[in-house]
Amino acid sequence: MTPMLSFENVNVAIADAPVLRNVSFSLLPGVSAALIGRNGAGKTTTVRTIMGFTKASGTVRLGGEDLGAIAPHRRPSLGLGYAPEDRRLFSAFTVEENILLPGRVAKLNPDETRRRLERAYSVLPELKELAKRPAGSVSGGQGKMVALGRALMLGTRLLILDEPFQGLAPVLAQRYAEALRRLRLQDKDITLLITESNPKLLETFADVTLTIERGEIEARQAN
Repeated sequence: MTPMLSFENVNVAIADAPVLRNVSFSLLPGVSAALIGRNGAGKTTTVRTIMGFTKASGTVRLGGEDLGAIAPHRRPSLGLGYAPEDRRLFSAFTVEENILLPGRVAKLNPDETRRRLERAYSVLPELKELAKRPAGSVSGGQGKMVALGRALMLGTRLLILDEPFQGLAPVLAQRYAEALRRLRLQDKDITLLITESNPKLLETFADVTLTIERGEIEARQAN
C-alpha cells in the first residue's frame, strides 16, 4: 500500500543551524500518528515542511506524489488540512467565516462547501452554536476547536494538528479528544498527524508514535 505521507532523508536548516537531520518515516492511509518531542526537538518544523514553509532537502511525498514540485499555496487543495499551534484566527470574522475561509480560497463549489461545513459541525457540534460569534470573542480552547474545524474544510486525506492540547484546560482537552474520536469514527481513511510534548495525552488514541529528538526520529512505535 502506498503511504499517505512519507519523509525520505529530509534535512532542514534555519539560519544555518540544522533543525531536521535525515528524517525518514512513512504513514499509511487511515493511521493516527503522534509526533512526540520536547520543545525545540523539531516537531513544528516537521509539519511546516509538509506545508512547504521551510527550505528542505530530501523528499516529502503525499500519496506517492512529490510535494517538492508543488507550491505551498497549492498543497491544501490536495486534501491537506493544517491547524497550527497558534490558531491564527481572523478575530473580526465570525467563527463560521473562519471555518469557511479555506474552502473559499480553494474555490469549492457551494454544494461541496456545505457538505464539508456540515462535516466539521458533526465532528465539533459546539461550533455550530458559536457560528455567528466573532472569532475574537471565543476562549483560547474554543479557538483551538475553530482551527480544527477550519482544517477539516480541506483536510480530506491528511490532517495535521500542531500541539492541539497545549494550554487547554482538562475539560476542553477532553472535548477536543472526543472530537478527534468522532472524526476517526466518521472517516476511517483520513491520516492524522498530531504533534505533542506529552506522550501520555495521545497514548490511547495514536496507532503509531514517532519520537523526535534534536531533529532526528529516534523511535517509531506501533501502539
